[in-house]
Amino acid sequence: MARIPVSGIQHTLRCGEYEAVVASVGASLRTLRFDGRDLVVPFGADELRTGYRGATLAPWPNRVVDGHYSFGGAAHVLALTEPERGHALHGLAAWLDFQVTDAGSDHVTLAATIEPQAGYPWRVEVTTTYRLAADGLVQTVTARNAGAQPAPWGTGPHPYLVAGAGALDEWTFELPAAEVLLVTDDRLIPTDLRPVDADDAARFDFREARTIGAAEIDHAYSGLVRDESGTATVRVTDPAGTGVEMTWDAACPWVQIHTADLPGGPAQPGHRAGLAVEPMTCAPDAFNAGSYSYDAGLIVLEPGAESSASWRIAAI
Repeated sequence: MARIPVSGIQHTLRCGEYEAVVASVGASLRTLRFDGRDLVVPFGADELRTGYRGATLAPWPNRVVDGHYSFGGAAHVLALTEPERGHALHGLAAWLDFQVTDAGSDHVTLAATIEPQAGYPWRVEVTTTYRLAADGLVQTVTARNAGAQPAPWGTGPHPYLVAGAGALDEWTFELPAAEVLLVTDDRLIPTDLRPVDADDAARFDFREARTIGAAEIDHAYSGLVRDESGTATVRVTDPAGTGVEMTWDAACPWVQIHTADLPGGPAQPGHRAGLAVEPMTCAPDAFNAGSYSYDAGLIVLEPGAESSASWRIAAI
């Protein structure tokens, strides 16, 4: 029997100048290239994925503060998978081994089941399809509540976009979002949703494309400006003229942006190596939606019900 790489079974997709590799563990986008150029920060097939790089996030993206929440009249406690900040981070699917249910030269569909467990006592079937086309790579995630009780749900991807060979500080970033969710400096606990042109939030305003510079961002945005079809678009470009754009529809009213600042700074591999752009169906800590004055977007899946969201990554 052939040895299975650390990241699981590898699925290579090709279409025109695009090539992608999807790894089965976490249904992770391991590489995405256009004409040989990386569009996302890659990782090796036998490399232990770091920073949730390319993973499919479910049944919640981002954080559940302190790992505590209430739903359906019951209190729940999740394992703290971000121990340095004391939160439950990025769901339960990131280390599941997804099984292939359909595959072709330009697409693959993978499925896994989140089984009832301590902190999340619901059974949710997760299916995701990656499909390459002439206009880029589209990922769609669909959840189905296979249990007998309503379940809280949220999802999103975790790619680190790469504009080009230049340093992230030199990249130009455009994000059509009117609001940013401010957080505490130490634990990134949400505090207030503010207009991006407010005095305490203006450093996060990228509605007009501008250079990222030394900005350190690990924040969620909302109030997204969309085109006539309801699509929001983020663009990041390198001074050499190359770049990446990411688009998504109204299924994701939030997006997390992270400049990949690591505690060890430039000496630590991966520090500011890419710009994480994470469209999300809900806000950080949405499982505690009742604690906030804004709509956190928590989805409640009724028994047998489904919910889908999708996004696209393309070369500029």
